[in-house]
Amino acid sequence: MDSRVGKRAVVLGGSMGGILAARVLSESYDEVLIIDRDVVLGVTGTRRGAPHAVHAHALHARGHLILEELFPGLTDGLTEAGIPSCDLGEMRWYLNGRPARIARTGLLSVMAPRPMLEAHIRARVAALPNVTFLERHDIAGIVADAAGGRILGARVVSHDAPGQERVYDADLVVDATGRGSRTPAWLAELGYPRPEEDRVKIGMAYTTRHYKMEPGMLGEGVYSINPVASPAHPRGAFFGTIGPGVINLSLTGILGDHPPTDDEGFLEFARTLPIPDVYRAVREAQPLNDAVSFRFPVSVRRRYERLRRFPERYLLIGDALCSFNPVYGQGMTVAAMEAIALRDELRRGGTPDAATYFAAAARIIDTPWEVSVTGDLDFPGVEGPRPMKVRIGNAYMARLQYAATKDAKVTEGFMRVAGLLDPPSALMRPAMVARVLRHAIRRPRPGESWLAAPAHAS
Repeated sequence: MDSRVGKRAVVLGGSMGGILAARVLSESYDEVLIIDRDVVLGVTGTRRGAPHAVHAHALHARGHLILEELFPGLTDGLTEAGIPSCDLGEMRWYLNGRPARIARTGLLSVMAPRPMLEAHIRARVAALPNVTFLERHDIAGIVADAAGGRILGARVVSHDAPGQERVYDADLVVDATGRGSRTPAWLAELGYPRPEEDRVKIGMAYTTRHYKMEPGMLGEGVYSINPVASPAHPRGAFFGTIGPGVINLSLTGILGDHPPTDDEGFLEFARTLPIPDVYRAVREAQPLNDAVSFRFPVSVRRRYERLRRFPERYLLIGDALCSFNPVYGQGMTVAAMEAIALRDELRRGGTPDAATYFAAAARIIDTPWEVSVTGDLDFPGVEGPRPMKVRIGNAYMARLQYAATKDAKVTEGFMRVAGLLDPPSALMRPAMVARVLRHAIRRPRPGESWLAAPAHAS
């Protein structure tokens, strides 16, 4: 039976969401065209269209499983390229200033820099016979029929011919241009309402620097040291190996407390983390580049699933739908889950129905959005309503994180939820609640910073 539903699909944007969309679209369209303003093929470093890619990124367990399904052997290929991987529960996690118990979860964390991960996936997609990349082209807009009810293609301008607009006809257009998506404005031009937006202002920033790997820098058998930010210790870090001889350090600060980029300020910020390990590892280390910063002022969720009217043959994926606080590392995994939802819709036959797809995407987004927003609202300075569900959730999470420093089974359960394999309700099952309350009937006090010790080593 012929599974093709159209001649050409056009994907706007060649980052993770776009290439995953192209992979599943290639099963159903004669041709898939990916349009990006940058050169993307063969690029393994940071590019203008994705400046955040230099910072620490996480591919949660659910995302890893999906990528292996779509690209069999991907993990082996990354390993052959020198990208390390380890069990998610065997990383050194510090929760509220205390070390979580090590747990063998069976969940693999592939520690590839995002540009390297994207390069491997993009190469696999580019090798598909019906996929073409159109690089160095700006996306000027979308094209609709006279009634505005159906999208017919996209308008683009080549960097080699500025001012000369070209239209690429399409049976389906997918917006994968990220948090800067212009779809709300394009919809307004066609007479459609803009989607409602949920916004949480967090004033967060990453500052990242890479270092030459030295023996013993992380400790024997350790791949990553991650003091997670909490209200008592709002400065956090992701510190770990990302390739042969290279260590990444991304410092995080929230609510305007941004890690500096100058040498002295960067090291001083690292010194003020609740644990000394990161600072001691890098204070005499050889940096491979200058520190760079990326600011993320607000998490945004666009509620396309609530629109009563939407043009046919047009969809969105990834950060164009929802842009999460990146400290939770959910973006790539959610995009992968949305790509599977798109594939499911395509396999029903015919052009994907926007309402059905957006409803499925909303269900995917609901859990990670709730997790990230609830976590953000635990910080007193973050503005937003705190209903009873949020207050109870954060009170229980404080107890659970403390219990994870005592009980490896709690760590395992926590990592399964963080990896988007289990729903948050899994942490409320009677057996888990019993383990948590065994260690923390009352809300525990946060762990003490190493700087608060009477005679800490500097």
